[in-house]
Amino acid sequence: MKKSPNKLVLALLAGLLTICAIGGCKKKDEAPVPSQVPAPAAQPKAAAKPAAALQAAVSSAKNSQTTPTLGFKGKKDPFKPLIAPQEATAAKAPLPVKRKIVDALPIQSYEVSRFVVTGIITGLKENKALLIDPAGKGYVVKTGMLIGDNGGRITKITASSLEVTEQYEDGKKRIKSRKIVLPLAKKSKETSR
Repeated sequence: MKKSPNKLVLALLAGLLTICAIGGCKKKDEAPVPSQVPAPAAQPKAAAKPAAALQAAVSSAKNSQTTPTLGFKGKKDPFKPLIAPQEATAAKAPLPVKRKIVDALPIQSYEVSRFVVTGIITGLKENKALLIDPAGKGYVVKTGMLIGDNGGRITKITASSLEVTEQYEDGKKRIKSRKIVLPLAKKSKETSR
């Protein structure tokens, strides 16, 4: 009887596997055995050192060196609003004190006392006034607007006058405020004709 080639190949593979299993597999971790050299009789044998541990022992005690510390210096606060509320900043900011304004409007380039009030409009939601500066240019103003070179602010407009509050420094470098009242100009007889 003839054996088929498949059975022959299977028999060879089975034989190779058994040879490898029996004699071919050895542990590679074993240290080679050194040849025995006779030691001198005068020296005692040193105790054998244990093999180095593969993994360090973990202790349950806290080690301050291994505990990571979190440092937030220089980090941006994610909960801080990007835009500050305007009410809070407006309440904290005092009125300006005798400063040179770089981008000043023309109405902020003259002293408040040099303006002339020529007309006042009352009865609407808020009162408005018409001011003429020393150069002859007119401005319609309302309460809260800035006026004058000292950073004055219009605080009140009545039927007969306009009130401006300015802050200034006295001789002792204390900030004080003063009120300037600009009355409504009287009509002259020449302009009424």
